[in-house]
Parts: sequence; C-alpha cells; structure tokens
Amino acid sequence: MRKILYFSGTRADFGLMRKSLLAIDADPALELSVIATGMHLDPSYGSTWKEISDSGLHLAAQCPVEISPPSGKTMARAIGQMIKDFTDQIEQLCPDVVLVLGDRGEMLAAAIAAIHLNVPVAHIHGGERSGTVDESVRHAITKLSHIHFAATDGARDRLIALGERPDCVYVTGAPGLDGLLEASRRPRNEIIAELGFKLTRPVALILFHPVLQEIPTMAAKTHAVLDGVTGAGWQSIALMPNSDAGSDEIRIVFENHESRDLQTIVHLPRPRFLEIMAAADALVGNSSAGIIEAASFGTPVLNLGTRQNLRERNANVIDLPEDAKQITAALQKITLNSRFAPANIFGDGQASARICSYLKSHPLNADLMNKVLIY
Repeated sequence: MRKILYFSGTRADFGLMRKSLLAIDADPALELSVIATGMHLDPSYGSTWKEISDSGLHLAAQCPVEISPPSGKTMARAIGQMIKDFTDQIEQLCPDVVLVLGDRGEMLAAAIAAIHLNVPVAHIHGGERSGTVDESVRHAITKLSHIHFAATDGARDRLIALGERPDCVYVTGAPGLDGLLEASRRPRNEIIAELGFKLTRPVALILFHPVLQEIPTMAAKTHAVLDGVTGAGWQSIALMPNSDAGSDEIRIVFENHESRDLQTIVHLPRPRFLEIMAAADALVGNSSAGIIEAASFGTPVLNLGTRQNLRERNANVIDLPEDAKQITAALQKITLNSRFAPANIFGDGQASARICSYLKSHPLNADLMNKVLIY
C-alpha cells in the first residue's frame, strides 16, 4: 500500500481536491493523510480545517503559521516556517509520495521539504501560465517534482519543454471539475431568492484576489470592480479574498462599500459556492474558478487584470482591465439567464480516477529521484 501525504493551506485548494482526495482515501491500494496549514487554521477565514475532518479524511496534523499582516514579508517568513514544520511531519509520517497542487507557498514548502527527505513529489496543475508571482512559484514546484498531473495537453507540452521527462507527465484534467455536473442543481430563482436578491435583476459573483506586484493599486482596482458592477445595475455577492499580500486593501474596500446591492461573505462551503456560481448571471474577478470551473456551467466570466494572465481560456471568458466603465459596458451586454454551452478544455470531470491510477502504478525508484533535464 502506498502512503500519500497531501498538504492543504486554503479552502480553495481543498475544495478543488476534495473529490480526488476522497477517491485516494477509498482506494485499497492507497493510504491518504492530510496536513492542514495556513488559512485553514485561522478563525477569521472560517476555520476551514474542519471541512477536512468532516469529510472523513485523516487529518494527520495542523501546522499553524503567521499569515497576518498579509504582506510579502509575512508570506516569505511563513514559507520558511512551513519548511521546518513540514520536514518534521514528513519524517514522522514516512509517505511514499507527497502530493501538491498549483502555485501557493505552502505547496512550495512541502516540495522543498520532501525532496530533502528523498520523498517523490507529485504535482497537479503544473505547466500552466499565469503571470505574476504565481507563475514563478508554479514552475519552481515543477522543478522540485517528479510526477506531474497536467490539466491540459498544452500544459503537458510546457512541462516537457521545461525539461521534465515525458514518461512522468500525465494529462489528468483539472480535479476541480470532478463532480460538478453530478451535483444537485437547484433553479436559479430559488438560489437568488435565498440570497435576498431581486429575481428580475442580474446577479454577479465577485471573486477578486490580490496581486503581489500590484499592492499599491489594489484598493483603487477593487473600487473599480465594485463601481463597474453597481454601475451596470447588477446585484452582487463577493467572497472575501485569500490571505495573500494585498488582501487587506481589498477587504477594506469590500467592507466599506455602501450599496444594498452588494453582499460580502468570508467563506462558502464548496457545494454552496458551486451552486451560486452556476446560478449567477456572471462571475467577475480574477479567480482561477472563472478560468476553469465556470465553463462547465456555461457561466459568463469577466476575467480582470493580470492574475490569470496567459492561462488557457474557455469560450465563456472575456478579458478586461480593472476599469469601471469597461466592466459596466460588458455586463450591460449580458442578459438574465444568458449562458454559454457547457464545454471545458480543462477536463471531463474524471481526473480523480486518473490521479489514483497513476499514484498506484508509477514506478517509485532511484531513477525517479535522480532528476535531470531531458535536453
């Protein structure tokens, strides 16, 4: 039996990975443990570590780190602390594979700790372009990883171009798509009414997160996003940003925005989050959920600014700057219940089965650990 250790730092990564983690846990050939850290352990972000335990998964440990004040300095120091704590946990748990996702600091810390303990790292969502600091972290994790689960053929090609072995790079699709269409779908009007919004007016789901290199302008850009949505006469529900540097600038604007048409919320359990995304008349912001998951519902997306720069796009995505007039104009062209045909280049909703299969079957030998560039 192979022992898999997954590190989770946020509500977002756990929500994306939940189906895959449950599949790994249910497979008799695999044994799963999860380490919770970061935002999961902060009550101000909803103490979302409880969702890991409530799902029935083995929460092996909690590794608290300082995430406040949200700044680049805090983020860098947290990575250092996580490397230290994760090293201790990996040494104690003796996993056969450390599993990480995406481009966040806790995933980088886990990969650094694992390779120094000679434990293979499997990385999901490598090979994607996004610009900003996220791109550098994502590709750094790629170079620390040994097995790659890419979401698209294009991502696989980029991983190989980065020097990764083709026989170690699999296209699994995005795990966040698993189970989306099988989930219960209630009528739009029922969900909109529960939110306290008027059924005859369109509703936007706002997901707007900070960009490290743009902290001095984040407040102004947040004002532009909200002004653009309200200027179009739309109602909106905004999910508070993650804990990255610059999040306070966004949070303060959200909290002080005087409009009855805006609701803000700290955390939505993933099933609730997905049904609101499916019911909303548009998703507005810079979240990967707009790039990846929203297309499976056909939800129109206004993708704002640079945070998802250069990522592959589905047909439902319109790219705009954080400019109030352009946001208003784009929303005014979207009508109630306007939808794209559900089609998603990021996968078919079967990533979990593929990830499990490759975690069981990929050879774990000395040759795997002795990484070299293939060119």
